Amino acid sequence: MENFRNEAGFAVINLAITGLLLGTIKTKLVEIGAISFNPAPAAWWMIALEYPLYFFLFDTYFYWLHRWMHKEPVYSWVHKLHHKSTSPNLLTTLSVSPLESLINGGFVPLFLTVFTVHDATVALIVPTNIIMGLYVHSGYEMLPRWWNRSWATKWFISATFHDQHHRYFTGNFGGYTTIWDRLCGTMRPKFEADFDKIKQRRKTDDAPVATVSESA
Repeated sequence: MENFRNEAGFAVINLAITGLLLGTIKTKLVEIGAISFNPAPAAWWMIALEYPLYFFLFDTYFYWLHRWMHKEPVYSWVHKLHHKSTSPNLLTTLSVSPLESLINGGFVPLFLTVFTVHDATVALIVPTNIIMGLYVHSGYEMLPRWWNRSWATKWFISATFHDQHHRYFTGNFGGYTTIWDRLCGTMRPKFEADFDKIKQRRKTDDAPVATVSESA
């Protein structure tokens, strides 16, 4: 309960500080013309180009900065607060130091300064950040057991993937995908086996209990 209260307090402080700072930075960049949006109706193929560009660039940015945050003295200054939770919950998403939040959240204005994207793409970027952050810290694995066995889906992280990062304090650094972890050998060796065990255990727990009828 005490940990929950601490995370709630840190989350409120972080939101107040970084919300103000990032909002001010974005507003100023828009005012000076560094950030502009394309208000024209976007063809589906344009969004299909712009959104993956953001998705994979952010994942690259997050992976390498996340690894850097695990190096001292950066870890103590920036990232240690977030790792006070070894069993993540939804509040853990926001329970970070304002400096870390500025580093991670700063990618969006940086991306929008370099690339002019359509409003429809921006409308996908913001919910992606929120949903992914909440999901990987939810402490609940909702993805199907076959997720890591399919070539099409094994590249995208799961709650279990990030949960193990909090539990073991190392490895599994990716923010959206497992691509860089797989390429750089930082994915925990037992992650996929542990994922299977969790899904099997849940399947067993959810199975109906067999009853034996006794005839008189």
